Amino acid sequence: MAAADSPSTALRRRDLCSRGIRLAGKMRADVVDLLDAYVEQQGLDASASVAAVEGLPLAAVERWDEQTGAQRLLENLAAYRAFRALLAQMLEEQREQLGEADAGLGHALAAVLLQVSAFAYHLEELLRLESRGVPSEEGDGPPPLPHLSLFEQKLRGLGVLRELAQWAVRSVRDLRQLAKPNPAAGTAPSLAES
Repeated sequence: MAAADSPSTALRRRDLCSRGIRLAGKMRADVVDLLDAYVEQQGLDASASVAAVEGLPLAAVERWDEQTGAQRLLENLAAYRAFRALLAQMLEEQREQLGEADAGLGHALAAVLLQVSAFAYHLEELLRLESRGVPSEEGDGPPPLPHLSLFEQKLRGLGVLRELAQWAVRSVRDLRQLAKPNPAAGTAPSLAES
């Protein structure tokens, strides 16, 4: 079993988790706003059924409480890297479809893309703190998508935004779990121990 964290490492972890929780909360609020604007702009029904987006892990986990801290962080990182690629693709499609006709939606998508990128970097920072290697991005992200019709692109975008909102909720939950103090040691458990 690994030795207890040093007080400075535990404080740094709690600080990173707290900042991550705030980032994820803000991101979720912005994604919900973007989702409303996206549905309206694209002429979609907000309750439309959307298939899971290929290459994007689902936020729901059957045995969430059995995951280690490292598993939580690595799954979050993989998801946000995939979201980064999907949002960049959505932004490109949006520009092709609307040009400058609706710059507001494009700006909102770009802002959420920036938040997703910042959050992925934040997760990498947490992994580095735990002396864990940060997986390379080679091969990460969604597979190349087949040519989709305009309507299929719109539905995929709806699915991406819905799942991103769910991941933001899960990320808050995961970071709160990581930030919990270890009653025996008085500090948060290291990822190696959890």
